[in-house]
Amino acid sequence: MAALASKLPDHSSHVYLLMDNRLLRETLVRLFRKRLDMCVVGESSPTEAPALEALGDIVVLNDLEAASALGARLQAAPPPASNVGLVLIGMEEEEEQFLTAVRCGVLGFLLNDASASEIVAAIGSVARGEAVCPPRLCFALIRHLARANWEAPSRAKRKPARGLTIRQQQLISLVAKGLTNKQIASQLNLSEFTVKNHIHRIMKQVEAESRHEVAQAARASGFIASA
Repeated sequence: MAALASKLPDHSSHVYLLMDNRLLRETLVRLFRKRLDMCVVGESSPTEAPALEALGDIVVLNDLEAASALGARLQAAPPPASNVGLVLIGMEEEEEQFLTAVRCGVLGFLLNDASASEIVAAIGSVARGEAVCPPRLCFALIRHLARANWEAPSRAKRKPARGLTIRQQQLISLVAKGLTNKQIASQLNLSEFTVKNHIHRIMKQVEAESRHEVAQAARASGFIASA
């Protein structure tokens, strides 16, 4: 992890770059160095799991799984960490992917053809308390919320997870702590493919639609302490 700024203007947005692609991180660092209203305070790969207090105001990611893992950590944290804005770039215009990102707490969702100026504008918008996404996906989100309101009861209180194996209990507790599939695989000496399959089955068992809801089920079951 590299800290890139120490004395920063109070009015600037403090941006953290969390992505595996080092070339992309370096490109964005050069881009933000030209601006007075945004400062990069750090950059790293998602596998390094940066401390929440190092993230600044906005985190820019280009991987949905990393955004999901970080979102779970932020959701469980007290302010100011819980107020960190997530901007996800390089995405496809795919509804389910977008809805998953929203559930993870992503406020800025940019497609893979977004320009550098569009990325900067999106970060500025999120810093001002606004959300950013393609118009068609915004329509999909509204339609999804309306359908959920008609068809299903509120999921605000997640039921405890029952009938999980010891291995599944280990997995669900690590998901709740915000670890990525790669980090879980390394810790439990499993392949990422095996971890992915386990989590998919767990989500079905606890009727969860996202890693956030898996984390809620873990806390409701006592597999991890509530924040």
